[in-house]
Amino acid sequence: MKKVKFLSAVVLVTLLFTACSKDDDTPQPVNEEELITTMTVTLNPQISGTPITLQMKDLDGDGPNDPVITVSGSLTAGAVYDGSIVLLNETETPAANITLEVEEESTEHQFFYTLGGGLDLTTTYTNFDDNGNPLGTQFSLTAGAASSGTLTFTLRHEPTKPNTGLADAGGETDIAATFNVTVQ
Repeated sequence: MKKVKFLSAVVLVTLLFTACSKDDDTPQPVNEEELITTMTVTLNPQISGTPITLQMKDLDGDGPNDPVITVSGSLTAGAVYDGSIVLLNETETPAANITLEVEEESTEHQFFYTLGGGLDLTTTYTNFDDNGNPLGTQFSLTAGAASSGTLTFTLRHEPTKPNTGLADAGGETDIAATFNVTVQ
């Protein structure tokens, strides 16, 4: 009987110690996604001309209002443009520049540029992450022949890098905006 009580006490103490022991696993830090309300793409002609601005503004986020999409002009056939993308959270005052965070976490992000509707453009990445893979907040755009269609900018969080494009990148979309573009 004493052995049973002793063994029961040992089992009880063992259970208490294992139940109350600290978990040695270090929890992963939570990286909450920033709210992006505004994407502004600026296309500066390399030789001469007026810069073109493409902007998507969605100040209510997932609210009932549709985003406001604006395009300030047409591209010139044969022209080469230096492109840059700025992301803002305009629900804060002053507006938070999310582009800085994307560039700081360059290995965890990538922009993709997708053409639609017969638009004759080519794009080339001009900035890269810490491992030499495309980031895409800076790019070069060459306008081909007169055409019109859509140009979509998609920012992926934690894509597979390297990749061959949006189709095999994986990850999650942080923001995507589609613009109707004309080349004259």
